[in-house]
Amino acid sequence: MKVKMILPALTEAESPFWRPIKYSLFPPLGLATLASYLSDEDEIELIDQHVEILNIDDTPDLVVIQVYITNAYRSYKIADSYRKKGVYVILGGLHVTSLPDEAAAHADSIFIGPGEETFPTFLKDFKNREPKKVYNSSIRTLKSIPPIRRDLIKRNRYLVPNSIVVTRGCPHHCDFCYKDAFYEGGKSFYTQAVDDALAEIERLPGRHLYFLDDHLLGNAKFATELFEGMKGMNRVFQGAGTVDSVLRGNLIEKAVEAGLRSLFVGFETFSDANLKQSNKGQNLKRDYSQAVKRLHSLGIMINGSFVFGLDDDDKDVFKRTVDWGIENSITTSTYHVLTPYPGTRLYKDMEKQDRILSRNWDLYDTRNVVYKTTNLSAKELEDGYNWSYKEFYKWSNIFESSIKHDSNKHKLKHFFYSGGWKKFEPLWNFLIKTKNLNNTLPFLESVLSKVENKKSKTKQIDLNRHIL
Repeated sequence: MKVKMILPALTEAESPFWRPIKYSLFPPLGLATLASYLSDEDEIELIDQHVEILNIDDTPDLVVIQVYITNAYRSYKIADSYRKKGVYVILGGLHVTSLPDEAAAHADSIFIGPGEETFPTFLKDFKNREPKKVYNSSIRTLKSIPPIRRDLIKRNRYLVPNSIVVTRGCPHHCDFCYKDAFYEGGKSFYTQAVDDALAEIERLPGRHLYFLDDHLLGNAKFATELFEGMKGMNRVFQGAGTVDSVLRGNLIEKAVEAGLRSLFVGFETFSDANLKQSNKGQNLKRDYSQAVKRLHSLGIMINGSFVFGLDDDDKDVFKRTVDWGIENSITTSTYHVLTPYPGTRLYKDMEKQDRILSRNWDLYDTRNVVYKTTNLSAKELEDGYNWSYKEFYKWSNIFESSIKHDSNKHKLKHFFYSGGWKKFEPLWNFLIKTKNLNNTLPFLESVLSKVENKKSKTKQIDLNRHIL
């Protein structure tokens, strides 16, 4: 059987003139995971349109398309084209789960929720010529899942080919997050067996890893055993966690011992009213600056996530947020315009309040305002969002933020990582076009090397006493 698996991209991601580095970071692990359930006799082609050209002139037996909100229209167009030729098309992913009726009009079968249980079931049905129209995920387990088909991934086209996911979902329930909709009807947070996760890590070449888990530290027992097993592997890795997980216990120290060098942290907002509105209780009454100090004392670089446009935000929120990031030496900042994704509680609430202004899914990219704002006008919100990126990544502010670290090594790491991410887009674009992106991994690994000095150790002891 010929199977074609497709991750469609936004138009800007396949431009022959300019391709932002963010579209060439990670391979499509979701599709590569599903591919592991296919048989050895099946002929599989995995296409990530972010990094390669998609040809739809063929006629495979089965086409599998992963749909998220900003590639939905393109996904439907591709699906419709194949179906006209008699090819069986299945659609799955976040957007399909959120709007199944919309997706069903463009597919022979759709998948609701994660596919580790439903995709193998579908394959049996398909081979018996009895496929169902809808497959709903209810059993949530990662027990004994087969190894990801990484042989289908074109490693040289990604900056971070060694991405990995060892958990599913998140233990928290923020109103603006898609997670609850995707995992509805079963467990919303579950993990691999530690031995299986370690075996997957062992299969990955090189030193660098990027854990794409929503919350790598979300299950303390699992994370503790994982980090213990990773000791001695000589890995350096990046991942995501919460303010609460940084401040609670000593799990973050165990992560550092295993090789953690950079953490994505969802600060989101400084307003208690906004946190309550978003059901982000894990951040309430937590000292953001204390979390930053603890991470820096351990030599961890921070990618801070912030959301603009919550109801308590005013015209000064952009400057306050940028200034705080610079003052606290946040290495990189990721800013978002609040976006009410379909399927989230935020979307449902705004729909009830008649606040949804557009259902053009191409605009749901966290850069455009698609809802009725309160204290800020739509223009003020979009202008403030754009200003924040430009201001935070000014060379002068990158330098000012870098020199606040204790050690010279940390200062240099901050300067090169922050500057390299936003100030060398033409160079990144050249490396992408010439298919040399993966050759920069040794430089990334050196930037992520361990920071350690006596002053930081003393500060860490004091911080632990203060927190405990």
